[in-house]
Order: sequence, then C-alpha cells, then structure tokens
Amino acid sequence: MSDNLRGALLMALAMAGFALEDMFIKLLADALPVGQILLFLGLGGATAFSVMAHRQGQSVFDPAFVIRPVLIRNVLELIGTVGFVLGFVLASLATASAILQAAPLLVTLGAVLFLGEKVGWRRWSAIAAGFFGVLLIVRPGMTGFEPASLFAVIGVMGLAGRDVATRLVPRTVSSAQISSWAFAMMVPAGLFLMAVMDQPPRLPALTQTVYLLAALGIGVLAYYALVAAMRVGDLSVVTPFRYSRMLFALIVAVLVFGERPDWLTLLGAAIIVTAGLYTLWRETRAA
Repeated sequence: MSDNLRGALLMALAMAGFALEDMFIKLLADALPVGQILLFLGLGGATAFSVMAHRQGQSVFDPAFVIRPVLIRNVLELIGTVGFVLGFVLASLATASAILQAAPLLVTLGAVLFLGEKVGWRRWSAIAAGFFGVLLIVRPGMTGFEPASLFAVIGVMGLAGRDVATRLVPRTVSSAQISSWAFAMMVPAGLFLMAVMDQPPRLPALTQTVYLLAALGIGVLAYYALVAAMRVGDLSVVTPFRYSRMLFALIVAVLVFGERPDWLTLLGAAIIVTAGLYTLWRETRAA
C-alpha cells in the first residue's frame, strides 16, 4: 500500500470517527449537560495524549507552550469547540456538519489576512462561493432558519482560526503535545457551558457511561488518525478526504436522528465542498 493511499484511508477513518463521536455527543445531550460531556471528553483525551507525549519523552508543560501562537490557538480551540458542539446539539447534525465544511476556505482567507499569503481572483471567487453556500444552509431571515445554526458558524470560524494559528506554532512542539492541549481546552469549555446554561452535573446511567467511553475512545483514535494521515501522505492527496465527514455525518443524521436535510442544505454543502476542492487544486498548482 502506498503512503498516499494509507494517508487517504487514515483521513477517511478519522472523518468517520469524528462523525460517530458527534453522534454519541448528540445522543448524550438528551440526558446529560453538554458542559459535563465536554468536561469528561476533555479530561480523558488530555490524559491519553499526555501519556503518549510522556512515552515519547516530551512534557505537556513545556515552556514552548507559553508563547503567543500557542495561546491564541488554545483560545480559538475553545471557541470552536463550544460553537460547533452547541451547533449540532441544538440544531441538526447535518446542518452543523455542512457548515463545518467551510473551514478550509476560512483557513485560506485567514492565511491571506494574517499570514500574508497571496491568492488570485480564482481562489477569492471560490471563497465567495463557499460563503454563499453557508448562507444557503443558514438562511438568515428566511423560512427554515435555525438560530442555533449560528453557533456552528461561530464554531467553524474558531476552528479555522485555530488551524491558521497552528501554522505559527514552532515545529519543536509535537503533535501529541498539541493534541493534549486541544482536548484540555474542552475542560474550561465544559465548565463555561455548565455555568452559563445553569446545568448541574448528573450521574450518568450505564448506557450513558458506555456512550461517554465510546465518544472518548473514538474521538482520541480519530484525532490520532488525522495527525497520522497528514504526516503519511501528500497533503494534495490526503486533504480532500476531509470532506468525507459530510457524507458520514449525513448518514448518521438520517439513520440515527431521522433528519431529512432539505435541498437548500444539500445544495449549500455541495457548493462549499466544490469550492474547497477547487481552492485546494489551485493551491497545489501554485506550489
């Protein structure tokens, strides 16, 4: 098996894993406070990656973390996590996942605005098309508008900003160290939601405990597969498989939650994915 094929498979598996993790979180949100769920996942994931970093001879409390890019990345991780989770818990999973597909386009925009990268009119057009796709999904002021979907918009902005900030993180900071802090940011996010939503913690039943453990295990494995995919194959080959998350999310939304995305949502998602793939193709040609 070639490195590119292995990377593509790992990326697809990671996206399937994230869709399943979202499924368990949405199922749990009917019985447990969202903040409590994030708190558990954050503590569990941070512990898992801290152990991994320790086994690699690294410390998650390295002084390299106390620099502006890492601190900005952590804050944006918190904003992105809270926004996206509230988006798919309070609105539909299909809608939130479709909006999430705009992240690569926002990363390109962020790279232009904050990193000084240059793009031509074709990629600007693709970014504009992607935003139009988001408007088709959200539909502010129109029939079918879900106010909670705006949380997903905030979430995708935070996650895209996180990815831009990641480009400024020194290479001496390992993936395990970054991942441990990515999960650790779920802890203050969870505490914040529990306080704002005035939801005291509850003791989970057996089924809910199984769901929590499943979400944690799948989430950690998916995050690890994502990092491995980006390191194994060529980015031009591996990155397009990020969009498979939309397919997996639609399958889960329809089969598990009985959602029926309307044609505007599907059209908006198709426009976003097409614009993202075109932008990636142009970046590959420019390289």
